Amino acid sequence: MKTVYELGKGAKEASRFLAVASTEDKNRALLSIASALEENCEKILEKNRIDMEAAKNSGINPTMLDRLLLTKERIKGMADGVREVVSLPDPVGRTLDSVTRPNGLEITKVSVPIGVIAVIFEARPNVTSDAASLCLKAGNCVILRGGKEAINSNTEIALVMRNAVKKVGFPEDCINFVEDVSRQSATDLMTLNEFVDVLIPRGGAGLIQACVKNATVPVIETGTGNCHIYVDKSADIEMAAKIVFNAKTSRPSVCNAAESLLIHKDIISSALPIIKKRLDEKDVTLHGDETSRKICPDILPATDEDWGKEYLSFDMSVKCVESTEEAIDWIYKYGTKHSESIITEDKAEAEKFLNNVDAAAVYHNASTRFTDGGVFGLGAEIGISTQKLHARGPLGLNELTSMKFVVRGDGQIR
Repeated sequence: MKTVYELGKGAKEASRFLAVASTEDKNRALLSIASALEENCEKILEKNRIDMEAAKNSGINPTMLDRLLLTKERIKGMADGVREVVSLPDPVGRTLDSVTRPNGLEITKVSVPIGVIAVIFEARPNVTSDAASLCLKAGNCVILRGGKEAINSNTEIALVMRNAVKKVGFPEDCINFVEDVSRQSATDLMTLNEFVDVLIPRGGAGLIQACVKNATVPVIETGTGNCHIYVDKSADIEMAAKIVFNAKTSRPSVCNAAESLLIHKDIISSALPIIKKRLDEKDVTLHGDETSRKICPDILPATDEDWGKEYLSFDMSVKCVESTEEAIDWIYKYGTKHSESIITEDKAEAEKFLNNVDAAAVYHNASTRFTDGGVFGLGAEIGISTQKLHARGPLGLNELTSMKFVVRGDGQIR
């Protein structure tokens, strides 16, 4: 088992090769990975069964078990995801800007790989291939550090990918996996400034905050999603019920699922029972304020913790608000700058919400579940950035590049 330092050193050396690899060669390596995932499906499933058994014995909740589970269909989906990356434009070598100065210097700003990207993630084995393929297409080496729940699955997937790139002449160390699941290995990776150019955490709030607070390498903060849906007084209630149902229940374990429901006081008595009836179809547990509990007495009382909680389950908080302004203030206090939506027929109120809410994605009359690189037409993404520097929103291929200035002269001096 290699140490984190050894993995970093190998990745840094391999990054010199990958930074100048052609689009054709990178795509050839990615196609090799896709084929290898399918060819080694049974080996991967065998390792996943070991992880699933251990997870069940440790009492992991059903939502997390589903995120951990691999099937033939899901592995095919992973391979298809890699092929999708092949079809995307190469983000490296784009001319971002250019100018010729009065002294004759030609200055061009071009996109270049970041170098070595570390990704710390939790229980979803598909992240292993997603992250590796995106980083490779953008010319970056990757160091992957998954959670202990998926250690056998992830180790096998990483081995398959390393062998696949080696088969087409790439250094194995373009893709690296940390087999040590101790806290120390995570800390070592967060502080590997000598080799790591940026760290991307993918997981729950605890993981993300641990990286933000403890890393000495640059971090792109992603993922935590206490996403709100605000039902304004002029909302179409049936539309609101449909949107809330989709945003909460279509896939509750993802970061763009809605966790909090705000309803205007003038409409809550009629809207809440209709919305709750839809949510009852999926046995969603509502945690509400005093007003919402008077209207629907079986709603549980909300605690202060509920208002800011990313449930990642069939739970949702409910709050009555006096106005759009109060909804905006509430989101400012408890939101995580991910995705926020207003349901209203009043365009002025919609614009007020869209202009004043500070989030990576804001919606009018639509589900928060659309916050996704592929859905936005941007291609596959490695996560949703909730910060403001370098990248915000879906973190796709273009966001996995940096830039440099190329200056051409004919003898100029200063």
